[in-house]
Amino acid sequence: MIHILTDTNSIANHFLAELRDVDIQNDQMRFRKNLERIGEIFAYEISKTLSYEIKNTTTPLGEAKTQLLIQNPILATILRAGLPLHQGLLNIFDQSDCAFIATYRKTRKSGEFEIYKEYQTTPDLNGRTVIISDAMLATGKSMVLVCKELFAQYKIKKLHVVSAIASEAGLEHAKAFLPNASFWIGAVDAELTSKAYIVPGLGDAGDLAYGGKGEKR
Repeated sequence: MIHILTDTNSIANHFLAELRDVDIQNDQMRFRKNLERIGEIFAYEISKTLSYEIKNTTTPLGEAKTQLLIQNPILATILRAGLPLHQGLLNIFDQSDCAFIATYRKTRKSGEFEIYKEYQTTPDLNGRTVIISDAMLATGKSMVLVCKELFAQYKIKKLHVVSAIASEAGLEHAKAFLPNASFWIGAVDAELTSKAYIVPGLGDAGDLAYGGKGEKR
């Protein structure tokens, strides 16, 4: 199932517009905050799909029946660009355990590249609902690599994939390899360049959020 945030009018469109705006992007804190806000919106939307139970809540004047979440999802993110989006999800699911995965590209002389996983720390994901976030779904290769490895290690109950912007090609790739996942995407752009940049996209989300990268060591 695919949910596109910009298919309906909401304040999220303003946050996405600011993420794309080349002038507003000069403010790193605002860029991170807008990704965080989008994460909060997605968390609210995903919360509607989760399981609840009725419990009594004691007030100063009596008791009220309340539908409470049975179990918090586990929040996973791909470092480093996914961190602000992850924080937005965590602001809403504030009792969730978290998983962190780092990946990197290795470019060949031909210009083609492969994705490698470098680091992973996760709680037990067996039987759990997992929400995994990354700011951009460009080729979709990083997301597919990470999720396939998680599925190989754990019996995940349900997977939700969250991304602010995806390319059409990246989303199709991810859907093909993760057919049982639900995708929550801010906006989908048509073009993907030979260097795997989404157009119009917004540029390098990691650099815009945290500054340029030095030499990898």
